Amino acid sequence: MAVEQTASFYTEALLLLGGAVVAAPLFRRIGLGTVLGYLAAGIAIGPVARLITDSQDILHVAELGIVFLLFVIGLELKPSRLWSMRREIFGLGLAQVFITGLVLCAAMVTLAGLDLRGALVAGFGLALSSTAFALQLLEDAGGTNRRYGQTAFSILLFQDLAIVPLLALAAFLAPPAAQAHGDPWTSGAIALIAVAALVLAGLYLLNPLFRIIGNTGAREVMIAAALLVVIGSGVAMQLAGLSMAMGAFIAGVLLAESSYRHELEADIEPFRGILLGLFFIAVGLSVDLGVIGRNIVIVTAGALLLMTIKAVIIYALTRLFGAARDNAVRIALLLPQGGEFGFVLFSAAALSGLFDNETASVLVAVVTLSMALTPLTVKLVPLFIRAEEDEQMDEDFEGAGADVLMIGFSRFGQIVSQMLLSGGSDVTIIDHSAERVRAAQKFGFRIYFGDGTRKDVLDAAGIRRAKIVAVCTNVRETTDRIVDLIQSEYPDARIFARAYDRAHTLSLRERGVSYEVRETFESGLLFGRKTLEALGVDEQLAHEISNDVRKRDEERLAIQQVEGIYAGRDKVHTKPVTPEPLIKPLREGRRLDIHADAAKETDA
Repeated sequence: MAVEQTASFYTEALLLLGGAVVAAPLFRRIGLGTVLGYLAAGIAIGPVARLITDSQDILHVAELGIVFLLFVIGLELKPSRLWSMRREIFGLGLAQVFITGLVLCAAMVTLAGLDLRGALVAGFGLALSSTAFALQLLEDAGGTNRRYGQTAFSILLFQDLAIVPLLALAAFLAPPAAQAHGDPWTSGAIALIAVAALVLAGLYLLNPLFRIIGNTGAREVMIAAALLVVIGSGVAMQLAGLSMAMGAFIAGVLLAESSYRHELEADIEPFRGILLGLFFIAVGLSVDLGVIGRNIVIVTAGALLLMTIKAVIIYALTRLFGAARDNAVRIALLLPQGGEFGFVLFSAAALSGLFDNETASVLVAVVTLSMALTPLTVKLVPLFIRAEEDEQMDEDFEGAGADVLMIGFSRFGQIVSQMLLSGGSDVTIIDHSAERVRAAQKFGFRIYFGDGTRKDVLDAAGIRRAKIVAVCTNVRETTDRIVDLIQSEYPDARIFARAYDRAHTLSLRERGVSYEVRETFESGLLFGRKTLEALGVDEQLAHEISNDVRKRDEERLAIQQVEGIYAGRDKVHTKPVTPEPLIKPLREGRRLDIHADAAKETDA
């Protein structure tokens, strides 16, 4: 008997893994996304082929994927950043749950004929969206750290908080005979005490724990400790009446400033990915095709009506809270589905007699269908938003003018500005990205919004006063346009320019700029020098090797500036030229003697 159970366990595991491996890449390839692929795999394995009939145990295990997901998200949110999001979490999130819940409650009474108590639980349960679906879709679209992604996450975070009072509401509204024993005030106090205890443990125990384990150097123990913290914090919150996901999220936030944050994220990530995929498959396994078949019209109409109501309300509220139109559309089409916590709430309501099991099954089917449709609604976003264009700001150059005028403030320009400011130089910066300008202004930079390819902008930014114009833009064509404009209109300006590659360096030298540097050259030399030192090469020798490579590079550039980039070769080519190294790879046991002639090699 035990052997048969073991075989059955491994057979189910193989089916789930096989379904994920086949469906996820296939659906991703045809543009429908991995989430819909996992759902389709679950439906095919369970309700259609009936190869796995008991999905509840799998669903309980797979819910750990949501727990791990919330932990990883918490690691990315420092407490200070979370506090800065309080308006979106407790303002927008609260408004979304409250208003959507009341509207859906009215729809339940009017269209479904539920009594007020059952309609309240159903309406507020449907007001919750799926954290797992939404965050996975955000990740697939690369929107997790974008403004609309952060706003969507704020709404989802409040919804996760709301499940506790909603479960309490279901118990309170239940008929007297079905009400569970226990004081709701006592339950609330226990939940608050549990959160406080977890916060204290996170502040005073977790970092010392990981420090001790980290000092042992045992990689597998660190992974075990990470799993212990995530699952332990989740179980503690669950015992206190909160969700496991909320406990894991709190633990992640408390470790966000830890020096072990990146290692923890790397340890948890494989488990998160596998279990989250398993969760979506388990949702597909749990689809009751019989309920859907008997109520196909109700379930389909209910899912479409639910998604329409939620999308309209979310769009209106996000606009009211200051979101741009396009971002509001993205959020509305990302969060119109019902959520996994609705399954818990509907089951509790059915057990307490607020509505019958058939109604609960229909509501679960509506939520599941809305989940399945969400990847498709996300695909509709381009139909409702304007073409992507840079955000605009008013051009206000009051106070502009300095010894250095910097054009472009991406990563390269930010590093250069730090050097100049540390040296006591006054710098005026212009950039065409409104988001970068706003971010830099918070740190006190004298930065202005403007297009460096326009003469009026350069005049307003004080180019005639500048001793040096630093062109730090990250697109070669833009850099060339700015350099040509400056040389044409301000011939006396000294131009320092960021070059994209070797060919761009030669092009800028032909234009006669005062100084240029390839954006990766010096960092590559430093990286190589430090690698040599790590391999045991004397620091002084490593410096000399670095200087010798720089010298060789400059000599080749001088030749190429005169004879062209294909110097030494026939200048008529029908195929792209393969770049040659400055120094040929040496035979094993030999190294370059940099004190000898550049072309000679000596025995080590």
